[in-house]
Amino acid sequence: MNTPREGRSHFSLFAVRQLLPRLRPYRPALSIAAIALVISAAIGLAFPLIVRHMMDAAFENRDAAALNSIAILLLVIFAAQAVFNFVQVYLLSATAEKVVAGLRTQLFAHLLTLSPGFYAERSSGELTSRLASDCSTLQIVLSHQMAEFLRQILYLVGALTLLAILHTDLMVTTIAVAPIVVLSAYGFGSILRGKSTQVQDELARSNAAAEEAFTQIPIVQSFTREGWEEQRYGSRIASALRIAIQRALVRGMFFGIITFIAFGGIVVVLWKGGLLVLEGQITAGELVSFLLYAVSVAAAITALASLYSGYQEAMGAAQRVFELLETDPAIKEPRHSEALPPASDPGGLVFQDVWFRYGPDEPWVLRSLELEIRPGEIVALVGSSGAGKSTLAALVPRFWDPTQGVITLRGADLRRLPLIELRTAVGIVPQEPLLFADTIYENIAYGRPEATPDDVMKAARFAHAHEFIQDLSAGYETMVGERGIRLSGGQRQRIAIARIFLKQPEILILDEATSSLDTESEALVEEALQTVMQERTTMIIAHRLKTVQRADRVLVIDDGRILEEGTHADLVAEGGMYARLYRGQLLDPDGSSVT
Repeated sequence: MNTPREGRSHFSLFAVRQLLPRLRPYRPALSIAAIALVISAAIGLAFPLIVRHMMDAAFENRDAAALNSIAILLLVIFAAQAVFNFVQVYLLSATAEKVVAGLRTQLFAHLLTLSPGFYAERSSGELTSRLASDCSTLQIVLSHQMAEFLRQILYLVGALTLLAILHTDLMVTTIAVAPIVVLSAYGFGSILRGKSTQVQDELARSNAAAEEAFTQIPIVQSFTREGWEEQRYGSRIASALRIAIQRALVRGMFFGIITFIAFGGIVVVLWKGGLLVLEGQITAGELVSFLLYAVSVAAAITALASLYSGYQEAMGAAQRVFELLETDPAIKEPRHSEALPPASDPGGLVFQDVWFRYGPDEPWVLRSLELEIRPGEIVALVGSSGAGKSTLAALVPRFWDPTQGVITLRGADLRRLPLIELRTAVGIVPQEPLLFADTIYENIAYGRPEATPDDVMKAARFAHAHEFIQDLSAGYETMVGERGIRLSGGQRQRIAIARIFLKQPEILILDEATSSLDTESEALVEEALQTVMQERTTMIIAHRLKTVQRADRVLVIDDGRILEEGTHADLVAEGGMYARLYRGQLLDPDGSSVT
């Protein structure tokens, strides 16, 4: 993973390099906004010069007509400035909205390509926080702070230039405070960025805790852990608040110092200009114009310092967003892919000397595994928890890749097949099916979006789901709630089976698909699975003996190896580990011994 680390001096340049390509499609709008910004700033810089003549007309020349004309002129140019400000703000805000919308979409699409291993280390609450709040911080930078930064640069450079033309001594006095401001901004800015990053991290953790509590609300309430969850969330918010207060203290000190230095410079300019007026070297109107330019310089310096601190804070958010975008998927598309051989080609699913572990320091989960599953064969995997059954099944759709060894389908290495082609050929029915917070129809059609309503209902009938769906008030348009909470376990499982039936995969993986169901639901689901498994290569991570006995072959997995292999009857007769598990399940009607 190529990610810039916090504290690197080159991160700001990295962020700019990441943002610039996203701004290029909007160059016409940005160019018009820039022109409007320059004209608006030029009008603002002309204001002190016009005021100079206005003051001289009033105090030196006593010319009422000239005073009236200048006042009307000021109203006209400020009206023009208002128009240009509208153009600039609208175009920049609209562009920022589009850029951040594209960034969010790109980040979401990229996150979908990352393997399950990535999600095992990052919470969904944290990731949604990156999509929402961190991208919003970038949006503020692009829509407001970038334009304001350019505006204040123009005011600073323009005011100093005009001061130099009008009176060099006053210009030197005005810019004497600039080095102090720049050094203060640099020092305080890096502190603010660090504090802001910590605040964002704590908020992301609190979001993760809240999302976890919401998604597990039945467990929270059944164990009466509402108070504990409230305390856990509150402690993380309190941690974020504590750091945010520290950030507020740093920000307050920074702006207090900057304000004193910048506007203290105005006092010096006013004092020195007053001496020049007394000496007759300048008029009162010239002093007012000098003072307005000095105010412009001080305000620009203060604004730039503020923008710099805000920019540093935004860099914490940008770092998190771009780090995610720079994260390389552990499971990648092959550089030189090859098409999956046609179904008529000989050869099934073959594991050749497969070893697997989840990390270099983790224990081996699979060890020197050799296995061939013939086309259309039903193979059951049994064994104790942690033996490696689910891991073995997860290697087939390439949720993980073997640490060593090769897995082939019809002679083709899975790592050389396009992911979309491989995963289209594989269907999974997990122990706890997860449904989307949408209608029953959409959840079934997820297996094949182009399916017709007749196809969806046919799949539901095969899964024995059509009957209970018709009994619902809204039928197929019934909203299932988050994760299908409004349906029973058996109903959710039959919806999941209908979704798989609609997909029509070549290889079917059943991960303890009936282990959590009651007897009536199990019977319906088993019948539905029997239909789905016809003429398909099937891997069953088995729990209940009814499923195991139906398999063509049973594999007993222990410590990542195939310990026993054969039919149900043969393994019972052998009297080995499978026989012990079988006898244990006969004594335990719930089947908890065979896992």
